[in-house]
Amino acid sequence: MKIIYSDRHRLHAGDKEMYRGQLVPCFEKPERADFVYDAVKARNFGPILEPKEFAVAAIERVHAPRYIRFLEKAWDLWSAQGYTNDALPAVWPVRGHRTDIEPDHFAGKFGLYSYDSGTPFTAGTWAAAKTGADIALTAQQIVGGGERAAFALSRPPGHHSGPDFFGGYCFVNNAAVAAQAFRDNGAKRVVVLDVDYHHGNGTQTIFYDRSDVMFLSIHGDPRTEYPFFLGHADETGSGEGLGYNKNYPLPAGSSNALWFDALGDAVRRINEFKPDALVISLGVDTFADDPISKFQLREPEYLKLGAQIAALNLPTVFILEGGYAVAEIGHNVAHVLQGFEDAAK
Repeated sequence: MKIIYSDRHRLHAGDKEMYRGQLVPCFEKPERADFVYDAVKARNFGPILEPKEFAVAAIERVHAPRYIRFLEKAWDLWSAQGYTNDALPAVWPVRGHRTDIEPDHFAGKFGLYSYDSGTPFTAGTWAAAKTGADIALTAQQIVGGGERAAFALSRPPGHHSGPDFFGGYCFVNNAAVAAQAFRDNGAKRVVVLDVDYHHGNGTQTIFYDRSDVMFLSIHGDPRTEYPFFLGHADETGSGEGLGYNKNYPLPAGSSNALWFDALGDAVRRINEFKPDALVISLGVDTFADDPISKFQLREPEYLKLGAQIAALNLPTVFILEGGYAVAEIGHNVAHVLQGFEDAAK
């Protein structure tokens, strides 16, 4: 399995985020990817490659050009006001407010394209996010070219980023970019399976009215867990996409047996859909000791997860998402990949 990685992820290194009413050190930090890199390198899964560089147009297949133009210039607009600290949004267009007109003031622009105050924008955020998309696209190209699987070791994560919004530490939706690239390169049907503790609200929004990309997510119940406003079981798609979106919201503290029951149903649906390719939003904040999540998975479960993904026998791109028990994230990711590799032999 080829690993795609770039140390340009370190360009995005937020200082503080707003969490429960306080400014605290960011949970999403460069060390996350560093630990994963060390773990997969030690397991010797395969060569670790630098990403190719792709045109921004590949990102705009799933993100609004207006939004991408803002990300490209956001730091320059912020620093032009004399600020050197990270930017955090503080105002948002709620129900009844207009979103069709982009404000001239930076605070308005920033709020228009965001949905939380826990996702700082830094001097290197756009460069890191663009490289993350390049990593996902390189992994897709490798798998589309005939490889069984590849791992996009990228950060910041992406699954909370929607067509024209960022949040949840995410700016560009790498899983959606990869899924769309499979479609653009000949795949008729693609599945995105999100196993992160938090619902992939951005990915769902991007594909919600489409029947060519199925989205399935196993996550903490949004009635009590971030991102709160999407991820309920009755969200099944709209228009042509009706029936191609499936959420498995589980109560905080759910047993591993319940989690794997949900995975089993997701696997059944994937087999019925008969996709040409599979994208895994690989969050390991399902880990029992994760500081901001409340599931119970450990090493045996991650090995089992990898094996069950391999049993689908599909061209597969793994893309790194969440996981905030930083010292353990590398081992947890490596266990999933190990389970996949062992079962795929």
